[in-house]
Amino acid sequence: MIGGIMTVTELLDKLPLRALCLPDPDRDVTGGYTGDLLSWVMGSAQPGQAWVTIMSNVNVVAVATLCDVSCVILAQGVTLEPEVLKTAESKLVNVLTSPLPAFELCLTVGELIR
Repeated sequence: MIGGIMTVTELLDKLPLRALCLPDPDRDVTGGYTGDLLSWVMGSAQPGQAWVTIMSNVNVVAVATLCDVSCVILAQGVTLEPEVLKTAESKLVNVLTSPLPAFELCLTVGELIR
């Protein structure tokens, strides 16, 4: 699908992404949000959005859960520690990583889901 709602799995198949944790692969991606200041993300990200960030600590999982985003996409090859990924799995938070810089990643996600 080009343009419109797609699932996390479809997004994963169409972009240079790798799944780090995929407990809910059929979750719909309804939009996107980019941010690294967690308090700002908590007040602005919407349920169903793909959240692009370079943050790599356990608080990312907490904020993703609170905001009910469809997935977290870590830009620039960022990954999470194994214990953080276990937490993400238990909270049903999809976590993907990409070698792309955040700006380029946002452009490509935006092209797919507009």
